[in-house]
Amino acid sequence: METHRSPKCLDFFCGIGGLTIGMERAGVKTIGGIDNWDLACETYRKNLGHPCLKSDLKETGVHEIEDFFDISAEEIDMIVGGPPCQGFSTVGKRDIDDPRNRLWQHYCDLVNEIRPSYVVIENVEGMIVDNDGVVKENVIEAFQRIGYQMKARILTSADYGVPQLRKRSIFLGWLDGIEEIKYPSPTHSEKNYVSVEEAIFDLPKLGPGEKKTEYGSSPQTVYQRDRRGEMEELHNHEAANHTDKLVERISHVPDGGNRTAIPDELQPSSGYHNSYSRLASWKPAVAVTSNMRKPSSARCTHPEQDRGLTVREGLRLQTFDDDFIPAGRRSKQYELVGNAVPPFLAEAIGEEVVKAYRSNTGEELNNARSKDPSPVQEPAVGQKSLSFLD
Repeated sequence: METHRSPKCLDFFCGIGGLTIGMERAGVKTIGGIDNWDLACETYRKNLGHPCLKSDLKETGVHEIEDFFDISAEEIDMIVGGPPCQGFSTVGKRDIDDPRNRLWQHYCDLVNEIRPSYVVIENVEGMIVDNDGVVKENVIEAFQRIGYQMKARILTSADYGVPQLRKRSIFLGWLDGIEEIKYPSPTHSEKNYVSVEEAIFDLPKLGPGEKKTEYGSSPQTVYQRDRRGEMEELHNHEAANHTDKLVERISHVPDGGNRTAIPDELQPSSGYHNSYSRLASWKPAVAVTSNMRKPSSARCTHPEQDRGLTVREGLRLQTFDDDFIPAGRRSKQYELVGNAVPPFLAEAIGEEVVKAYRSNTGEELNNARSKDPSPVQEPAVGQKSLSFLD
C-alpha cells in the first residue's frame, strides 16, 4: 500500500527559505532550517514561522539537531539544501580551492547519519560543468558510498515560471530500493516566459535614493497580482543613491542595451562585459545576484529607470511574495535575496519528490533506511579526482 502522508523535510544552508517555501507549496512538511548567518535565520523564522538553528554545519551533530527541533532522526524523511560553493560560481572570480566548496561533504556526512529517504542539493551551475564534470562525479560517488542513488542536471529557472534565466545545478538522491525522483517537466518556454515587465512594472517609479511605501497603481499582470496578495503597504522598495556620473552613464543605455551605448567620453575604465547593461523588459532577468543594486557590477539596471534594482524588485524576480520581508539593513537584504533559491523552482522539484515518496509503501521506506550501504568501489588509480573533494 502506497504511503499517503507527506514527507518531513529539514533544510540545510536554508538562507531565507526559498527551498522551504517551494517544498511546502508542493506538500512537504517542514521541520525547520539550519544556517550559519543570524540574519538568514531571523528572516527564515519571521517569514516562515519555523524554527531555524543558527549553526555551522561543519560543527553540527545529529544530537544537536534532534534536541533543537525536538525530533528523532528517524522522523526526517527528506533533507534539502544549497551548500555554498562560491568557487564554482559563474559570477565573478572562480576559486576551486575555496574552502566553502567542501561544505557539501559535511552535508553528505549528516545525510549518512540521519538516513533520510530523499535528498536534494541545489547549487550554482559550475558545480556540474566545472573541471569536466569531476566535481559532479565526486558528489555522486560520495553519496553512492553511503547507499544513495544520485543524479545531477542543470535546470533553468525561467522554465518553471521564474522571471529569471538563472541556471542551477540540481542533484536528486534517493536510498537504494525506493522510488527514483524524476526531474520536473518545464511549465514554461521562451514563448511564455515571465518577463521583467510582467514581474515588476507595477511597482512605483523611483529615482536614485528614493523610497516609496505605497503601490500607487493596480497590478497589471496575474504574476503581479499573485505576488501582492492582500498587501496594501509596499516594503523594501528603495533605490540605491547613485552618483550623478553613474546616472548619466546609464541614461544612454536603452531597454535591454549594454555599455556600448555609453558615449566614449563617459565610458568606464573597468567593469565586467555585462556591467552597465539594462535588463530587457520583454525577457526574464539574466540572474539576480547580491549586486543587483549596482549597475556597474552586472546586468541589473532597471529597463526604464536610471538605477539598479530595489530589494523588492529582486524578491519579485526570485518569486517571493510581497509579504516576505528580509531582516537587516538594506545592503545585507540584497545579499540575502541574491543568495536565495527561487520558490517556484523549488516547488516544481518538491512536487516530484512528493510523488516519489508517496509511491513507496511504509515497509519499503523503512527497509531502505535500515539497510547497510552497498560497498562502492573506490576510484581506480589514475581516475580523475580533485584532492579538495576527496
